Amino acid sequence: MSLLDFSSDVFIAAFFLYSGAFMLFTIAIMGRRWSGRKPEEHTARWGRIAFIVSSVGLLCHLAYFITRWMGSGHIPVSNMYEFMTFLSMMVMVAFTVIFAIYRKIILGVFAVPISIIVMAYAAVFPQEVQPLIPSLKSIYLNIHVTLAALGESFFAVGFAAGLMYLLRTVNFESKERSDRKQQRLVEFTLFSIIVIIGFLGSVFAFRGAGYESVFVRSNVTIDSSGQEDSTIEKVSYKMPPIVAPYHSETEVFQSFLGIKQPLFEAPSWMNGVNAGRKFNTVIWSLLSGLILYGILRLAVRKPLGKAIHPVLDGIDENDLDEITYRAIAIGFPIFTLGALIFAMIWAEVAWGRFWGWDPKEVWALVTWLFYSAYLHLRLARGWQGRKSAWLAVLGFLVVMFTLVGVNLVIAGLHSYAGTD
Repeated sequence: MSLLDFSSDVFIAAFFLYSGAFMLFTIAIMGRRWSGRKPEEHTARWGRIAFIVSSVGLLCHLAYFITRWMGSGHIPVSNMYEFMTFLSMMVMVAFTVIFAIYRKIILGVFAVPISIIVMAYAAVFPQEVQPLIPSLKSIYLNIHVTLAALGESFFAVGFAAGLMYLLRTVNFESKERSDRKQQRLVEFTLFSIIVIIGFLGSVFAFRGAGYESVFVRSNVTIDSSGQEDSTIEKVSYKMPPIVAPYHSETEVFQSFLGIKQPLFEAPSWMNGVNAGRKFNTVIWSLLSGLILYGILRLAVRKPLGKAIHPVLDGIDENDLDEITYRAIAIGFPIFTLGALIFAMIWAEVAWGRFWGWDPKEVWALVTWLFYSAYLHLRLARGWQGRKSAWLAVLGFLVVMFTLVGVNLVIAGLHSYAGTD
């Protein structure tokens, strides 16, 4: 067995161990009411088992990282698959650090799934080892990416704790206007998470079924001498085409649920041949999320936030607020070093300038400014509790757009990181 094959195997093992740890953390919290033991004894016992399982999963994840590094000859953070697998590992590192400090079992119910979702998202991308382009052959890449991912991972734990704080403190029984607004915002946050899960479910379901439709488009351009130059662009859809690329023709169409042609064409401002496919993916993500959300609502027969709220009974909200702040306070200087300082040094070495207003650079700066504002508002203006929790939730949305949206939607010098 080659190192890369072993790397893939232990990565899968880590995924299942994390999944098992999540279920054990859930049993620790949910099962305390029905166990024969005292609730505290039940939670502590199953919480210890869950943490041991998650730690073994982290060891497997570290083994994946080291063996893939050895097998590929370079640090495995050079494309979206590798970066997302590394980020998921760093989320577990951050969770382990925070858990070791505060020993809050409930944190595993919310933080471990973030790592699981990021791992599943990584699997969407091609997993083959790819040779490094010249600009990536730098020690500053290693420092820049690893520190940035570690900082973002602490932000993820802060997001989990902030969301827990909101689920713990929002009054889901109140009919007051201000409380109903908080209820809707929490529900929308949960729905957004479910949309991501729905997207992953759709991708793997259609991939498993071997679905594919293909569209082609002819582009005619006129050069400086007046000669016409015709090129053919082709794009493959791995999900049924609800929307076709702008001004394209069908080469292969695999019908789905009686749909034998796209329902409509992408608008003219989505002129790129891949833009229609990305728009189609967004539509499928929303549809899948709506279906999954509807199933969950039917199962619990109440808003999800209201259903989760009782699970956090007895949890000290001040502890959750402290965990949120502490995770972000740890992550911020690490992110500053990785995403800004060493990123600028790498940019100078690779491209001959410290700053070039590349979209990824801009959004890294936006992320840094947001968390700078969070720390300023908390420390100087006394924004604690619910205000702090909402900033932690919104901040992580900015992080995810910086990681995913910029790489896959906006073209720039960092586009090599995505294998879309």
